[in-house]
Amino acid sequence: MRHWLLLLTVIGLLPCLAPRGLQAAPAATQVALQLGSDSARAGATVLGGLRMTMNPPWHVYWRNPGVGFPPAIQWDLPAGVTAGEIQWPVPHKFITNSLTTYEYANEVNLLIPLKLAADLAKGTHTLNAKVSWLECVTGGQCVPQKTTVTARLTVGEVTTPSTVAAQLAAVQKNLPVVKPDLAATARWEKPASGETRALLIEWPTTAKHPDFFPFTAEAFEVDGPTEVVSQTGGKVVLRKQVKKTEGDWPKQLLGLLVEVSETGPSTGYEVNLLVSDAGVAAASSTGTPAPAAAASPAAAEITSFSHALLLAFLGGLILNIMPCVLPVIALKIFGFVNQAKESPARVRMLGLVYCLGVLVSFVVLAGVVIGVQQAGKNASWGMQFQNPIFLVSMVTLVTLVALNLFGLFEVSLGSGAMTSASELAGKEGPTGAFFNGILATALATPCTAPLLAPALGFAFAQPPVLILVLFLAIGAGLALPYLLLTLQPAWLRFLPKPGNWMTHFKHAMGFPMLATAIWLLWVSTRIFGRDGALWLGLFLVVLSLAVWIWGEFVQRGGERRGLAMGLSLLLVAGAYAYALEGQLHWRNPAPPAEAGSVTKSSPDGIDWLPWSLDAVAKARAEGRPVLVDFTADWCFTCKANLKSSLEIPETRKKLKEVNAVALLADNTLETPAIISELKKFGRAGVPMVLVYPRDPKAEPLLLPTLLTPGIVLEALDKAAK
Repeated sequence: MRHWLLLLTVIGLLPCLAPRGLQAAPAATQVALQLGSDSARAGATVLGGLRMTMNPPWHVYWRNPGVGFPPAIQWDLPAGVTAGEIQWPVPHKFITNSLTTYEYANEVNLLIPLKLAADLAKGTHTLNAKVSWLECVTGGQCVPQKTTVTARLTVGEVTTPSTVAAQLAAVQKNLPVVKPDLAATARWEKPASGETRALLIEWPTTAKHPDFFPFTAEAFEVDGPTEVVSQTGGKVVLRKQVKKTEGDWPKQLLGLLVEVSETGPSTGYEVNLLVSDAGVAAASSTGTPAPAAAASPAAAEITSFSHALLLAFLGGLILNIMPCVLPVIALKIFGFVNQAKESPARVRMLGLVYCLGVLVSFVVLAGVVIGVQQAGKNASWGMQFQNPIFLVSMVTLVTLVALNLFGLFEVSLGSGAMTSASELAGKEGPTGAFFNGILATALATPCTAPLLAPALGFAFAQPPVLILVLFLAIGAGLALPYLLLTLQPAWLRFLPKPGNWMTHFKHAMGFPMLATAIWLLWVSTRIFGRDGALWLGLFLVVLSLAVWIWGEFVQRGGERRGLAMGLSLLLVAGAYAYALEGQLHWRNPAPPAEAGSVTKSSPDGIDWLPWSLDAVAKARAEGRPVLVDFTADWCFTCKANLKSSLEIPETRKKLKEVNAVALLADNTLETPAIISELKKFGRAGVPMVLVYPRDPKAEPLLLPTLLTPGIVLEALDKAAK
């Protein structure tokens, strides 16, 4: 079929190409390169738009033209400017003479993100692009065209929008979106008969004109005509005919589910449909290729919503012994000692308030996840640690808590705004109990406990109400031990009696909190770079000096308290203005320079190559097993797996024996491709370790959340067979 389409294309072009005069005729399409910003900071991403305006009745083509070829861009960019992939708006479908085309008429704006390097020189830069396209009249002639377009961008200290910024933003709003809870499915209607096979696609929609626009594929084609089999109960079933040109029948289908509009822009949902022979296969939340086994892991681990609910509760319970939460546990132990001398009623009240703080925090987390998903983006567990504002706020808060525990300043109602965060953490009344619940939740998110990973993977694919219920189950598990302890005040008698030792214990508990601050500072290097982490560290030093002056000369001093108070506030304000705002640009930092292609944790460590789907496919095409570690700097469980089971002599030796490729999928910074891959395997966040067998057709092995050397070695042995 592909050869027939090519022949028909050539036949359609012959009358256009034969007359010499036609080639010299002006193009019916005007092309311009537009930028969403007139100026931008180095390290930013600028939205570019290739605006194509067609004179009626001419049209150009989509990424899958059907017949013909789509617009293509050959960039000539300054060093330090990188162009991303074209983002294609939803096209119009036309069927004429048994041929289907996907077209743009009148006007289309193809969006391209332009990434500016962090070290890009300031000044005006010229961006050039050679554009080629095919313009046609439906049922008539087609003419290939090409031109060169230019735009200029100033790199400076600030980002200023251009006159077309709003127009490009409107185009971006109408691009196809990713909807993780779309719940679209695909299955073969019946066994194959010859080289054509009917495929049924089911998805929930009330659109009057639902359709499926396929992406191009090498080994098969999806016919243009779409038959609506049924459309009841808020769901539609479409029938598409698939024609195989080589190999096996496809196990996945990439394209757009489209709600066709007759009056305005159509709505498109980008999907990766996993095709099943019987039953239902879930849709991936991205258009990138997925392995054949992508649908099985989550289904294998979660059998029902009640099963997911149980795992969520048990996973939250286990979070209490994960290293992320240990600093808060230390604070709670200190609080329990203080509460031992109080009335049982007050102890119960404080325990309930702490649990309320945990549950409220998980409601907020669920709300964030739901909001991100409703916006058409991918949400992941621990994603707030990819946000620079959250990270700076968190490291500042934890540092203040540590300084309070060390006794640099005391908690008092008149201490002002500067100490309010630490006051919250230090109080043992309802405010302190509630805040400790919030802090425990915030510090728990970098950890993924056993049993929690499949529950989260299941939760992130559910409707909003079920997401909320599952998150509350996690919070209930995290809060349960403290609730039981406070509901049984008699158990507090086993704790030591209050005394002078508590002062020393309080000071000692400042060290794990300080260690948490240092860890957060280290995590920040991936967002701010090494220089950025230096400025953040200097801000924390000046903040500590201001806190010491406040405690020593304002709270415990006598004379010149006003001078000490002014000096403390001046130090904090100056450090914030100069270090955070002036040097760090903490709310909108320029990304650090990219690391090299190979990552090693030690001179004799594993040679980790950057992960991509292409890298996996290339290694498997060479007949090599593949080990993929999905990780992040802020993930404690990931680091534990690395030290205990991956970066050990036995694993290094085994990787060499089986000639395996090791790939690192680093999700420290938000990486949509990695988040999408996690969701394909039923995981809501890192860690995730996959082992691909050397047989390209074999299914990948999904390893447990917590690894042991035996698990990894056994998986590599299986992959080598």
